Amino acid sequence: MSLNTTSPVTDDVGYLARSEHRVPTLVALTERPRSRSELWEMTGVSSSTIRRTLREFEERRWIRRGGYRYESTQLGAYVASAMAELIERVETERQLRDVWQWLPDEESGFTIEMCTNAVVTVAAADDPYRPVNRFVSLLRETDRFRFVGFSIALLEPCKDEFRQRIVDGMDAEIVDPPDVARSILSTYPEHCSEPLESGNLTVRLHDDLPPYGVSLFDHRIGISGYTDSGTVRVLIDTDAPAAREWAEATYGSYRREARPLAIEPAVE
Repeated sequence: MSLNTTSPVTDDVGYLARSEHRVPTLVALTERPRSRSELWEMTGVSSSTIRRTLREFEERRWIRRGGYRYESTQLGAYVASAMAELIERVETERQLRDVWQWLPDEESGFTIEMCTNAVVTVAAADDPYRPVNRFVSLLRETDRFRFVGFSIALLEPCKDEFRQRIVDGMDAEIVDPPDVARSILSTYPEHCSEPLESGNLTVRLHDDLPPYGVSLFDHRIGISGYTDSGTVRVLIDTDAPAAREWAEATYGSYRREARPLAIEPAVE
């Protein structure tokens, strides 16, 4: 049987998408030649299904057979690469679909491509501190931390750990709105004194910060999104170079406009 090469392109796209094992099988054959039994074990489908899939791939000229092994052709590798990228993009979109509204907009220079391979941590009704807990795990792995944002919702639940990391030597710089800085200093005066006295914490003030947070760690960057009530809804963290470049530029622009925090001397 020969395939109808005049059929719509979407027929082949649909063919690959209709069964979960087809794209992984084709991608696997672009990596190295594999036997039918190896593909059967890898995909978890029946041997008859793999046999039929390989036959259909051969009819499309996506693979060729050499002895008992199969490998992709250039055509197959071309299709596999495109489908793998499409699946990756859709997976990223599905993760972000319900939280995109709380993230930076296009005018900021932020793009959805920066979220590819990112870790997306969303607060849940039964676990509202999931983003905070992810943030703490990243904090423990960094020696230099920078943050800019209008809210302390990400930092306040882990203030004890944050304080200790600074006292232990982590270099930290935060750009806060003036009212947030005043609130922290008045609410937790003793808590703030040692980090500020250590010389490891710098606080700067800015009057017009974005409605999201940007965190810079040693090897990753984080973007925190907040609901209208100020609670943390999502934390996205990634090591993508494009995201790092965006985060550094964003932080740098607000830092340049910020002024140092002036600590008033205590009244004896």
